[in-house]
Amino acid sequence: MLPLLVANWKMHKTKAEALAFIDELRRLWPDRPACEVAIAPPFTALDAVGGALRGSPIALAAQNVHEDEEGAFTGEIAARFLADLGCRYVIVGHSERRSRFGETDERIGRKLQAVIGHGMTPIWCVGESLREREAGRVLKVVGRQLAGGLGAVAPARLSWGETPPLVIAYEPVWAIGTGRIAAPRQVQEVHAVVRQWLRDRLGDAAERVRLLYGGSVTPENVAAMTAQPDVNGALVGGASLDAKQFVLLAQRMARSAASS
Repeated sequence: MLPLLVANWKMHKTKAEALAFIDELRRLWPDRPACEVAIAPPFTALDAVGGALRGSPIALAAQNVHEDEEGAFTGEIAARFLADLGCRYVIVGHSERRSRFGETDERIGRKLQAVIGHGMTPIWCVGESLREREAGRVLKVVGRQLAGGLGAVAPARLSWGETPPLVIAYEPVWAIGTGRIAAPRQVQEVHAVVRQWLRDRLGDAAERVRLLYGGSVTPENVAAMTAQPDVNGALVGGASLDAKQFVLLAQRMARSAASS
């Protein structure tokens, strides 16, 4: 399976800035890319970016979603709205949503269910804080997040087709936007546990779930990460905001994945 590179722009770029980025990216992007790429702009640019990506191999992603179909939820957005805009992926459970907006594993599970129910693929984020890592609780915390989130989704809904409708991103909270990065062996240790956890629940379909690393990913460190056997791509924040840097990152990740 092709590695997956996801650009999470967070709260950056106006519509005009987003379209300028996409124009430059499409000029730089190869006709036959060696990796899959998804762009997650802010909600205000989703429709415009989706139109600019039409006819290209680059996928549209959303940064968040509400778990309900509709209702009195001012400022929120439903999965069916995102599907209507042509989103292929939706980021769910990002650590910033957990820590700053109080999202629980149970709520994240409902979001997973909503995204899958509308034919999109969630990019489901899990990861530990620095305090949890220093206490030796990394695998326990990630296991709790996995069990709490996937508990809302029937395994049968995840095992159909060549590519199960699920991507998991391991993003240690202490490495996000800090310039600190987990060592490749630390990342592989967690990814191997996640893979085994999926095997126990999904059987052979677990081998086709792409596991991404997120946390201060740059062109300088992405190759070492994606050379690990259970790392199938990256979720990128700051390094995704410049088109030239992002293409360089994609090229290095693809070469690393192809040679590993």
